[in-house]
Amino acid sequence: MIAADYIVIGAGSAGAAVAYRLSEDARNSVLLLEAGGPDAEPNIHIPARFSDLFHSEVDWDYETVPQPGLNYRREYVPRGKVYGGTSSINAMVYQRGHPSDYDRWAAAGNSGWGYTDLLPYFRVMQHQERGESAHHGVGGPINVADPQDPNPLSLAFVDAALETGYRLNPDFNDGAQEGFGLYQVTQRRGQRHSTAVGYLRPALERENFIALPYAHATRLVIERGRCIGVEYQHQGESNVARVRRELILCAGAINSPQLLLLSGIGPADHLAESEIPLVADLPGVGQNLMDHMQVPVAYHSLESVSLAGKDSPEEGRRYAQSKTGLLTSNLGESGGFVKLNSDSPAPELQFHFGPDWFIRHGFETPAGHGFTVLAGLVGTKSKGELRLRSSDPLAPPLIDFGCLSHDDDVAVLLAGVRIGREIVRAPAFDRYRGAEFLPGAEAMSDDDLISYIRDFATTIYHPAGSCKMGHDALAVVDPRLRVHGIRGLRVADASIMPRIINANTNAPCIMIGEKAAAMILEEA
Repeated sequence: MIAADYIVIGAGSAGAAVAYRLSEDARNSVLLLEAGGPDAEPNIHIPARFSDLFHSEVDWDYETVPQPGLNYRREYVPRGKVYGGTSSINAMVYQRGHPSDYDRWAAAGNSGWGYTDLLPYFRVMQHQERGESAHHGVGGPINVADPQDPNPLSLAFVDAALETGYRLNPDFNDGAQEGFGLYQVTQRRGQRHSTAVGYLRPALERENFIALPYAHATRLVIERGRCIGVEYQHQGESNVARVRRELILCAGAINSPQLLLLSGIGPADHLAESEIPLVADLPGVGQNLMDHMQVPVAYHSLESVSLAGKDSPEEGRRYAQSKTGLLTSNLGESGGFVKLNSDSPAPELQFHFGPDWFIRHGFETPAGHGFTVLAGLVGTKSKGELRLRSSDPLAPPLIDFGCLSHDDDVAVLLAGVRIGREIVRAPAFDRYRGAEFLPGAEAMSDDDLISYIRDFATTIYHPAGSCKMGHDALAVVDPRLRVHGIRGLRVADASIMPRIINANTNAPCIMIGEKAAAMILEEA
């Protein structure tokens, strides 16, 4: 049996940050358990190869239950099962979300979670290549860069948006989110800069830090209302790790609620159905599950400049020699935010532009060169839940995002498709714009487009909210991220979001990890 002052479960975006900060003090012993392994797969570090990691051994490879709002399709849910977690398999877009998102959290009684409270953690986590400013920091673990070698199609998208009447936004993370531009990415010199690279590698050199790969946590050990350890499977054997101070659960919006439920922490009726002894009746565990949705507007390209050429020997040599070319692309190089309702505090629409085909997660790729405008619903109102499939800790949970169950979400995506088409009609695309592949020229009416949306919309891989922070009946953690009713246990990942933020969630997850560690050290 091993023991440590602190045990962190999950080496992902938040978990790596928590473990790194707690182990900065040599007096703290820190054990990190990760169900996956080290980030040794070469494609992890080549930006344009991220979709090659889908359905691979570094992916939990989940799927939802049938979604009525998607014509009863099951949706693919990729999650990183590797050092760095999903920061090792994502599209590397660096976004914080609108300040009003966090201010809304604080206004609901979550003291310390307003945007001005969180800005120091966003700053300390990053090394902003553009330099230090009031909004950005330097010297932090995660490198934030402009695209290394932006594709001409991505540049055309920004120009076309400006021609359509939208404003240029050179920095989506300075508090002013609306407009279009190139996205900054978590890359360094054309390579992915995940939390495994930025946080875990330096931490692994510390004598007080141990990271145990291929260690699948199966149950938290609770005695007299206190978390004293965790059971886990490693190399085919069951083991127990004891914690002296606190256990921090950073397994993400899917695996964190699953482990709580397996440990008897959750809705009493559901635990009874699964024949799991009740430890704490917390009805909110697994509830409030949310994600963003996106729908493609795709065109054939008249010029052979898309990422369809990324697999050529020439591009391979170019990347190996200079870390430039098509393989540096994160696919979503440019994009923007649009507010549909002037009364909304934040934009409801986010666009990702891909200089390639990206249809149904990239699994359906037409021949030849093309480009895709992904209209994204980020003002999500639809909610679902996560439940156990069984008491087997190795069985995947039942994931239900309630995709497009709220009519307002459908209306936002409908507007997004029309805006995407409008932008592509602008003169900047004249030299590139071929025939519209999807939705197709015949799909023009609202009914036709809504039918198309329900057939082709996918999630944007941003699950959140399933262990929400707060004080209401469905709250799982308090504003210090302590699990209600259980001492010595916190949750720190996207699951604690009371409401999903309106942008890519990787940077906010790292921020949550940074803040969690700061609160733990402050209290210690």
